[in-house]
Amino acid sequence: MSPLQRLSKILSETGAASRRQAESLIREGRVTVNGRVAQIGDKADPVQHHIKVDGRRVVPSSGKYYLLLNKPKGTVTTAEDPQGRTTVLDLIKAPPTRLFPVGRLDYDAEGFLLLTNDGELAHRLTHPSFRTPRTYQVKIKGQPGPAEIGSLSRGIFLEDGRTAPCRIKVLRGTEDNLWLEMVLYEGRNRQVKRMWQKLGYPVLKLKRVAFAGLSMGRLRPGEYRNLRPGEVQKLKELVAKKLPGEPPGERSGTRNPGNRKEVGS
Repeated sequence: MSPLQRLSKILSETGAASRRQAESLIREGRVTVNGRVAQIGDKADPVQHHIKVDGRRVVPSSGKYYLLLNKPKGTVTTAEDPQGRTTVLDLIKAPPTRLFPVGRLDYDAEGFLLLTNDGELAHRLTHPSFRTPRTYQVKIKGQPGPAEIGSLSRGIFLEDGRTAPCRIKVLRGTEDNLWLEMVLYEGRNRQVKRMWQKLGYPVLKLKRVAFAGLSMGRLRPGEYRNLRPGEVQKLKELVAKKLPGEPPGERSGTRNPGNRKEVGS
């Protein structure tokens, strides 16, 4: 029998869920090991033990997959939608395995979205300690002055706390609207919209054009492609340090993207 691993790590590495989602599934009693309901902190052998989520067997993944999608407006960033709306996964033709999005984009937002079955990498890219850069083009209603833009870039207080410093650059504008580029280093829910709304400037359009140092290139809305090996390596190097309190041997691999299988672009 191979060394036991934390159950949440197994679920994320097999593509059953992201690390955060895995812990939620365990808390909700939806995960079993050899017929017994699992608890937070449980360990298991992904090969020898029968691990199930909602009654379905979790099978170790034979490879890691990384897709870059230009998310169109009018799609939800989830695997399933109770309202029957189109999800980002509906756009992927014949996915090789179960994929999940890294982070979220609002229903009416568009742009760069990473899809993967690498739960450990997804967890690290979205963890606030790594300050993963997210670049947006934002159209707002109104004409904020330099002082307001400066205060926003230094951080403002929202209902869930003070925002981290960000970078803001004016791109172009009219008498009524203004286009800006924003680089954020955290990923709170609806953060860009809430930041500008706090100052009284509604967001009219929102597009993410880059994430973790990677750009979208010429992908049109709804199109997607495989990440290149060098791009995967760049992501892994970005989050190669250990998380606070992480035990030895629990860090994501950073040196060998060769175990990734390509999907037709």
